[in-house]
Amino acid sequence: MHAKKIKIFTDGSCLGNPGPGGWAAILFDGEAKKPFIILRGHESGTTNNRMEMVGVIEALRFISENHLQQSSITLFSDSSLVINTLSLGWKRKANLDLWEELDELNEELSVEYLWVEGHGKNKWNNECDKIAVAESTKAKKKNLSGEDFTRARRKSSKQSSLF
Repeated sequence: MHAKKIKIFTDGSCLGNPGPGGWAAILFDGEAKKPFIILRGHESGTTNNRMEMVGVIEALRFISENHLQQSSITLFSDSSLVINTLSLGWKRKANLDLWEELDELNEELSVEYLWVEGHGKNKWNNECDKIAVAESTKAKKKNLSGEDFTRARRKSSKQSSLF
């Protein structure tokens, strides 16, 4: 029996650095043309690198929480920092709390990390970017309203109004 194949596209966004930020992850079953789930969320007072990392963390956490650990996972990100740190062992200088979370998730998963050009020709990376920017805007509005929050996470299915 072959392992289930899952493709993931992730992105992060920050309005200011630091500032309000958002992240997104789009997950596909194998070669499906439409995603089976879209994950998204936002934080106040964050950085772009943190949001890039949180997108990856939330996608892998979804895989783990839904008992899909035996899947063969290919994750695409336009963050050279994320891809090269996880694939080539770049030195970790900041966001050590998030790297620790990623390490724990990677222990139980088989993930191939691939870099994709940001703002390029990849439809799903561009869609992730749109969602992450929209989440950053939500975080900014919450900041302006004085609402207190640290990390808001939510998921939406493929029935989202985006498709």
